Parts: sequence; C-alpha cells; structure tokens
Amino acid sequence: MKKIMLLGGSAQQVIAIKCAKEQGYYTILCDYLIDNPGQYHSDEYYCVSTTDKEAVLEIAKQKNIDGIVAYSSEVATATAAYVANKLNLPSNPYESVLILSNKNLFRDFLMNNGFNCPKVRSNHSKSEAKDCLTDFEFPIMVKPVDSSGSRGVTRIFSLEEFDRAFDKALLNSKQKLVILEEYIDMTHECMIGGDIIVVDGVIECFGFLNGYRDIEKNVFIPTGNSYPVFIEEERLILVRKELQEVINLLNISRGVFNIEVLFDRNGEPYIIEMAARNGGHMISQLLEMATGVDFVKATVEAALNNNKIEINDRQVQNYYATYYLHSFEKGKLKEIVFSDEIKENIIQKVINKKYEDQIEIFKGLDKIVGIVFLKFSSSEELKFKMKNMKQYIDIQLIS
Repeated sequence: MKKIMLLGGSAQQVIAIKCAKEQGYYTILCDYLIDNPGQYHSDEYYCVSTTDKEAVLEIAKQKNIDGIVAYSSEVATATAAYVANKLNLPSNPYESVLILSNKNLFRDFLMNNGFNCPKVRSNHSKSEAKDCLTDFEFPIMVKPVDSSGSRGVTRIFSLEEFDRAFDKALLNSKQKLVILEEYIDMTHECMIGGDIIVVDGVIECFGFLNGYRDIEKNVFIPTGNSYPVFIEEERLILVRKELQEVINLLNISRGVFNIEVLFDRNGEPYIIEMAARNGGHMISQLLEMATGVDFVKATVEAALNNNKIEINDRQVQNYYATYYLHSFEKGKLKEIVFSDEIKENIIQKVINKKYEDQIEIFKGLDKIVGIVFLKFSSSEELKFKMKNMKQYIDIQLIS
C-alpha cells in the first residue's frame, strides 16, 4: 500500500485525506494544531508544524512515504516540495514553488521574463518603504509578501493612509516583508480565478471561475466564485498562453495550481497570483460540480506520479456558484436567514458557526461564517443574484 503524507488537517483539508483513503492509500498527517479534525480521518497523525521542513522531512524518511501533499495550504507548499525533492518523490522544483508562494519573488520572475507586471517595491522597514512612494502614483497596493486570502492587503489613495496600511501588511507577513505595488485598474467585473491541472508539464484542464469581491466594503477580499467564467474566448486564449508559459519557464511538471488573472484598460493580461496548491474555500468542490473533473483527486494522484484523472470537455448545462457568508459587524450569532428567492438556488450549506458563536468583522477569508453552494437556471439569474446576494441573506447578531 502506498503511503501519502498530507500537510494540514483543517476542516477544509479533510477532503484530501478522505480522497487519499478512498483511493486505497495509507495516510500520514502533519499539523501543529492538536484539535485539527483531520487526525480523526488519517491513519497516522504527527503534531508538527507544516512549515518546519526538517521535522516533516525526518518523519517522511521514517515512514518511507511515496508522496506528499499540501492541499489548499499556501504556507505548506514549500515544505511539500522541499521534502519531495530531498527524497526524490514526484513533485515540482523547490525553487519554483518558492517563487509561486512569495509575491515578491513571483513579481521578480514575471518582470525578468517579460510578462506584464505591476511596478513593485519590497521593504522590511516602514521608513524605507515610505521613501519608495515617490516611485508610484496613487492609488497604491500595500501587501504582505506571503499571505493568502487577501489578509493584510490595502489600497491607499494618499500618504496619510500609508502608516496604517504598512503596519497591517507587516502584521500579516511571516517574513515581515511588505510590498508596494502599482494598482492595476481591472476592466471586467470579476477577477478571473480558479484552478488548473498540470500533467507532464502541460495544462490539461483550465478550471476558470468568476471571482467576486465586495465592491462597497472591501474590493480585495473574495466573497465567492461562479462558473462558467464570463470572459470573451479571445481573452481566455491569451490567459491560457500566459499560464502555460509560466509552467514552462518554472519547469512545473504536475499538480493543481490556483490562479488569479485580470485585464487592464489596454486589454493586457496580468497574472496576479499563481499558487502551487488547490484554491481554498471549496473551489475544487465547486469546479467538480460544474465540470465533472475531480481536482482533489488530481492533486492526490499527482503526488504519487499517477495520472489517473479523467478530464473531459463536459458541456455546461447549468450555472454554479459559491458565496462566502460574512458580516461587517462584530457580535454573537443569532441566526442566518435565507430569503425564499435564494433558497431555491441553494444546493449545499457549510456553516462554520452556531448560535451564540462569536462573529468577527470580515477582514479576510479566515473570518467567514460559512459557504453556500448555489445552482442557477441561466447566466442572467446567476449574475443578478450574485450581484445582489446581500438582499437574500441576513446574518443576524444578538443585540
């Protein structure tokens, strides 16, 4: 029986453990949180940080593993690649995965290889970063180099906003490194996001999604996704070409990658993110519903050098979406009320909170209350209801 190590056992990562077991593999879990739910589904569990490369490597050697997966975990992707490279297991180059997991390194890679890339500067020091502001025109993006889920990201329009934005980004950076980045004005309503599957160095499946943001409150925190993507085919051809070129240059051979792309006012494509992992917050499940392709299974099998994944060109008959339940008020949960207009579209609810649980202000994806999966009868219905979702869902707090 083949042994596979999984890095991270959160509620959203359990699906990868279950998938591996269903495929007949022996599962070994590493997670430093002693209350992680994954330990109850894996065959073995070790309480060790997924960012501790040497500790994970030692366990991997002792257990003689055949593959390693960092499912939907940005912080663990480098560890997975490091261990796999050391043990000559199926993987991608460690240096390439490091580039994809660090915004600063990824921007350098894009610029050095002729891709469209916003102007960017990185600094550990606030004073040095402030000196760099003269190189930019407002608005400016201020980001941690190594966070996910839009945590610590701010767009500033003046010098007066800088100190607070820098402190926020620094607080959310493990490397304590902040980047200043030119703001790219997107010409389409939704970010082009989703997951892609790479097999033998070729992108065999493009799971493109519309990525939604809260335009009124915070335009940088995702609020959901939908399928199919509403972008002209001519633009998608450009996106496919750009993504494949990145795969080629980084010598990527296998796996599932999460992507974010936009077009500027000149119609030029910009790869904003490309991570060596499945997208978080149940993107893989949404894509399987919509396309029939099992992105979780693709990740597991790639780690064991198996290409036992069926990729088809299923014709889209329906329209699917996820919406992240959230609140911009803090308090204890009373109830979540769904209107009759949206109840008919809901096919699954994943609620993280219960009555009287503390609800935090939605400043990042770690603050969501839950996720609902929806199915629509037409693109018009999908577009209208996703745009007006706040009218259909009311998260009530105890007064």
